[in-house]
Amino acid sequence: MRLKDKVCIITGGAKGIGEATTMKFIEEGAKVVIADIDIAAADILVAKIKSSGGDALAIKVNVTNKESVAEMVTKTMDKYGRIDVLINNAGIILDATLVKMTDEQFDRVIDINLKGVYNCAKAVVEIMIAQGSGVLINASSIVGLYGNYGQTNYAATKWGVIGMVKSWAKELGRKGIRAVAVCPGFIDTPILAPMPQKVIDGMVAKVPLGRLGKPEEIAATYAFLASDEAGYITGVAIEVGGGVTL
Repeated sequence: MRLKDKVCIITGGAKGIGEATTMKFIEEGAKVVIADIDIAAADILVAKIKSSGGDALAIKVNVTNKESVAEMVTKTMDKYGRIDVLINNAGIILDATLVKMTDEQFDRVIDINLKGVYNCAKAVVEIMIAQGSGVLINASSIVGLYGNYGQTNYAATKWGVIGMVKSWAKELGRKGIRAVAVCPGFIDTPILAPMPQKVIDGMVAKVPLGRLGKPEEIAATYAFLASDEAGYITGVAIEVGGGVTL
C-alpha cells in the first residue's frame, strides 16, 4: 500500500472525482479526511469506509471561509496528529461567455476554485514545515492551460492554481514539501449529466483515446503523486486528458 498511514485531506472528497480519490486513498492505506460542504454525503462515505475496515473522518468545510478551513485543520490534527497530503479538489463551474457573465458568477468561481485552494494550503503549510514533509496536490484543468469557450472565470482559476503550485514548489522544496497540479480533461462525472448527448459526443471526438476519462484515473494520478514514488516530482502541471490537447 503506497499511502499506508499517511493522513490525507481531500476537499470536495464526497462526490465525483473526490469520492473516487477518497476510495483510492483508502485502498492504498491512507487515513482520509473527507472535507466537503455536503456533510451528509461525506458521512455516508465514511460509514461505507469504516464498514470495510478503513479509517476516515468527515468534516464539513466551506473552503471560502478561513474559520471553516481552520476548524477542518484543527479537527484533523486532534484526531490524527499530522497532515501528510492536502488535495485541493473542491471546485465549481458557473459558465457564461464574457458578454453574459455576471460579477457574481466570476467572483463565486474565483472564491472557491482559487481563493479556496489558497486558504487550505495556507492553513496546513506550517504543519507540514514543522513535520519536514508534505504534499500539496491541486486540481487544475486542461482549461487552465488552453482556455475554453464560456469559461473565463474557470480558466482563470485553473491557470492561477498552476501559478501558485510553481511558486510553492520554489518556496517549500527545501522544507521537504512538494506542490503539484493535475489537469484533467473530459472526465465522466455527474457534472456532465445536464449536457446533451451530442455535446458529449463532440467532446469525445476530440480525444485521441476516443473516450471520456474515468474519475478513477484522476484518483490514481493523485495517489501516485501523493506517494513516495513521486518524491522527485514538484512544481509541474500534469495533464490527464487522453491526449485531447495534442
